[in-house]
Amino acid sequence: MTGAMDGHAEDRGRVFQASGDQHISEHHHYGDAAAPPSGPDSVRRPAVGRPPVVLRDRAEVLERLRDGMRAGRGGEVYVLYGMGGCGKTAVACTLFQLATAEYGRVGLWVSASDRASLRAGMLAVAADRGAGDGELLAARNGLRPAADLVWQYLDRSAEPWLLVLDNADQPEILRDGSWLRTSPLGTVVVTTRRSAAHWWPGAELQHIGVLPREDAARVLRDLAPHSGTQEEAAAIAERLGRLPLALTLAGGFLSQQVLDPWTLETYGRHLDEGERVELIDRGADALSERDPRHLVGLTWQLTLDVFEARGLPEATALLRLLARFAPEPLPLSLLDRAGISGVLPRARCETALRALLDQSLTELVDVGVRCAQSHGVLLDSVAAATPAEQVPVLDTTAVLLLDTAVPDVPDAGPHDPLLRLLVPHGLALLRRIGDPSTSADALAVVTRLSIALHRTGDYLSAWETARAAADLGERLLGAEHRLVLAARSRAGRALFRLGRYAEAEALLGHVRAAQERLFGADDPDTLDSGHGLQLVLGNLGRRDEAIRLVRSTVAGRRRVLGPAHPLTLRSRSGMLVLLPASEIVAEDGGTLLSLPSECVRFLGADHTVTLGAHHNRAWALYLLGRFDEAGQEIRLVTEAYRRRFGPDYPIALSAQQLLSRTQAARGHMDAAIELMADVVARRERGLGPDHPFTVAGRRLLGDLSSGRWRPPET
Repeated sequence: MTGAMDGHAEDRGRVFQASGDQHISEHHHYGDAAAPPSGPDSVRRPAVGRPPVVLRDRAEVLERLRDGMRAGRGGEVYVLYGMGGCGKTAVACTLFQLATAEYGRVGLWVSASDRASLRAGMLAVAADRGAGDGELLAARNGLRPAADLVWQYLDRSAEPWLLVLDNADQPEILRDGSWLRTSPLGTVVVTTRRSAAHWWPGAELQHIGVLPREDAARVLRDLAPHSGTQEEAAAIAERLGRLPLALTLAGGFLSQQVLDPWTLETYGRHLDEGERVELIDRGADALSERDPRHLVGLTWQLTLDVFEARGLPEATALLRLLARFAPEPLPLSLLDRAGISGVLPRARCETALRALLDQSLTELVDVGVRCAQSHGVLLDSVAAATPAEQVPVLDTTAVLLLDTAVPDVPDAGPHDPLLRLLVPHGLALLRRIGDPSTSADALAVVTRLSIALHRTGDYLSAWETARAAADLGERLLGAEHRLVLAARSRAGRALFRLGRYAEAEALLGHVRAAQERLFGADDPDTLDSGHGLQLVLGNLGRRDEAIRLVRSTVAGRRRVLGPAHPLTLRSRSGMLVLLPASEIVAEDGGTLLSLPSECVRFLGADHTVTLGAHHNRAWALYLLGRFDEAGQEIRLVTEAYRRRFGPDYPIALSAQQLLSRTQAARGHMDAAIELMADVVARRERGLGPDHPFTVAGRRLLGDLSSGRWRPPET
């Protein structure tokens, strides 16, 4: 060896410069089964409940949109904008059906309401267009630009397509990452409440407004044909401001009356007697006094009054509970839990939900998980009109239901689409709740949800969720509340995984200093931030600082949590890849190399910490020149990773790379080259040829093939 400083970092690993071939990787285990990243299973169908049987008064709009479907056309972006409840999604859904049935287009439907939903949906689009598991994993883990991957496959599509980005009421999330682009092979349609032209450069904007009088009347008669005449329907439609959402709610109500059916004349009389309900249509322009959105409150209030009169108060209670959540798909499993009894008897939840479905107050949608979804204008209206004395129990129950849906102790595992679906609902609770104690409970749950996302490798969603939760929690709890600091610490951990080391160091350093000042050096939260910070320092090349901090963290966790706690063992495992070879044998009283055996005894052979300890010990043995032992151990780890994650998962490739090194060190050069060639090929497919991990792997393969490679000096 020449003694040159030739270390390099690979696979989210850490490298510290030393004489000789010193390569140190930090290893983490994610999951119990091979599971490529997945998004919603429904990108081939609109995520809406019941599209209108007949789309009234949109012929001119549809004709303009159909022009984009005709042979040889592509590259267009159409933006359908208008107030909430005007039927933008209905127009997009009808176009979607036409594109797939008449024009031979592949239809792709993605919710753009929040970052997590947008990213998951767009990655599902990439998968639909042919992206491989390795590429999708890399995009989800933040190892390659996700939007670039999606549009690469859209541009390569063998079939023309229509892509709908629904509910893009925060256009900035489309701009971040450049999700909205054009392609000669397809047409993009966006639905939004935001019409400012600067959000949609180069797009064709199409306003979707309220319906003309006669068409609005026909909507009522489509839904409730026996409730009155066309002129009576026109009068009621005018009374409802000709807003499609209000018409749908009114028609749904009239169509379901059996024992004592209402006529349109009766319905109009009750409208005249009703009180206006305050309505907040988030993301749209301010309401005028005569804005038809005000009338949505009257339509659903009449329905709830009838529920009460007919002995079904549970339907009212359920709608008010749904209004604490976001207007996004809410997994039905969330409602089928004992905790709902604080608002309505669990045994009555099915009946209450059916009543809401019958009255079009909510819809069933299938996004890979069966969900209920209600319109945002309706939910805002219901939330604003909920009696103040009922709000505390509704908020408490909503938090409890969310709490039971998030794992108590999130563990490494395969991607779970349910977790992504819960994000907007957790953040909506933090926005709605006004009581500090309940807000703290909600923040704890959402932070745990961020941890669960992190441990599936969805680092972008984990960071966005933790950051947003901390910002929302700080409003009521203050910047130095324990839970706010814990959420910011999790955001820092996710930034580290995204490779944003400088930001991660600044955030984790600030949080840890505040925690130490407020709670003490041995507080579990302080120690957790310390563990995260030492990872960052190691990757920044500040080995001495990292070693001091990890030793302090191990000592603190031993005192507070005990020697057998998984977090204590995890921190000790990190020392196996952080310490130079000269210190490994003597560290921790000479017991560090036996750590995997301790993990097996305390946690079991299949625990994530145990498997990571075996991986790290294999690296330490390799540095010590004990190549036979290292090779045997890393082979078992590699096989376990491949079984659990599949051959393309980054950590499986990291283990295979170490296996290649041990094979070379034992003189099995052909086997080493074969293993490393496979690593490079998989990285090129997943990360691209220019990614640093790919480049580093190719360099090692070149050294092995040319005979330049040498084992580490001991």
